[in-house]
Amino acid sequence: MLRADPEEEALIESARVRSATRMSAREWIGSWTTALGFLVAAIVCALALPWPRELDVPLAAAMVAAYALSSRVRFFVGAGYTVPTQVLLVPMLFLLPTPLVPALVALAQLVGVLPDLRARSLHPQRALHAVGDSWYALAPALILTLTDATPFEPRLWAVYVLALAGQFALDLAVNVARDWFELGVPPSRSLSDKGWIYVVDTLLAAVGLLAAAAGTIEPWLFALVVPLIVLLEVFARERQARLDGALELRHAYQGTSSLLAELLEDSDAYTGMHSRDVVSLAVAVASQLGLDACAIRDTEFAALLHDIGKIAVPKEIINKAGPLTEREWAVMRTHTIEGQRMLDQVGGALGRVGLIVRASHERWDGSGYPDGLAGEDIPVEARIVGACDAFHAMTSDRSYRRALPAHVAGEELQRCAGTQFDAAVVAALLDVVFPVERAA
Repeated sequence: MLRADPEEEALIESARVRSATRMSAREWIGSWTTALGFLVAAIVCALALPWPRELDVPLAAAMVAAYALSSRVRFFVGAGYTVPTQVLLVPMLFLLPTPLVPALVALAQLVGVLPDLRARSLHPQRALHAVGDSWYALAPALILTLTDATPFEPRLWAVYVLALAGQFALDLAVNVARDWFELGVPPSRSLSDKGWIYVVDTLLAAVGLLAAAAGTIEPWLFALVVPLIVLLEVFARERQARLDGALELRHAYQGTSSLLAELLEDSDAYTGMHSRDVVSLAVAVASQLGLDACAIRDTEFAALLHDIGKIAVPKEIINKAGPLTEREWAVMRTHTIEGQRMLDQVGGALGRVGLIVRASHERWDGSGYPDGLAGEDIPVEARIVGACDAFHAMTSDRSYRRALPAHVAGEELQRCAGTQFDAAVVAALLDVVFPVERAA
């Protein structure tokens, strides 16, 4: 099963849902700006620069059709997807009038989205993206035309490398800016997604150059890349099926977690509400510590379910007004083991969360339960949940005492940092709870 990180899963899912909806105001502005800007640039390129060869209309029509076909082979990545159009772009630059290629690419992109429009999986407004997504074709067309580097000649390899670099640079600038403006996707996330895409495009560009070289003998030999496109379509469908499965599994884990949390709340209202309140604090602390998206997700699930094993603890112990006896504490301490057992039965992501739940009452100095883990041997997610659990418990009314003021609970956490709690986790928690005082 394909396992994307949670942030990428969320971006992919939101991109799929968004494609069938109307654009927001920011998306509308960004899409029109990039589309109109490209149209002006493509028209100027086609009219102002010399054509190195005449337009062969049947060949151009065939290449546009093949390009449109390749634009439908989609590998979803982050907020969007990549397509193997590079194997058609390169031979188009060498076999057709090079300054005209950016406009033909936009035409091919529009043809490629027609099936989506017909199936209503793409909102008509979003067809505008097909034009704005064509900027990458402009840089290589300009570089190859201005350097008179067509038809294909092996000795001009440095120019071709420059053309590819120009393609990537222009595409990166346009798309990172648009993702940030329209969707609020951080540039760092866009850059990480684009890195993988550009590696694939570089490899496909080599295949495109082979097609261009064959085209010097007979232009219609470009069609030899079509079987490769069909093969990539098979791989894309397989990847999409795995990704669909990963997204469905993600929803199943979320649903199961919510169901278990509701069962806990039905069993004991205070414990259930306590677990839900710990979640937001634990997620904020995990983010403050700079954990990755997978660790933050596991922290969220563990915070929600860290007390799930208390379902197996008798209610007379859970709800006892006074201090517990040693025997009662022994029973109470089994709840982390019971919690892991319950989550192990679900398996998958919740099986990993079960390990965190089991360790959520371990202590930094090794005096916790059930396994006596110490220091870095305790999963960081469990250290976070343990500290947040303690802080929330101290600042909540209990059956045997009143809630402590937040600053008093914070002082208690500091006192126990390095013994009961991880000092780094305590520092991050206090930064979250008292941001102004801590900053001062």
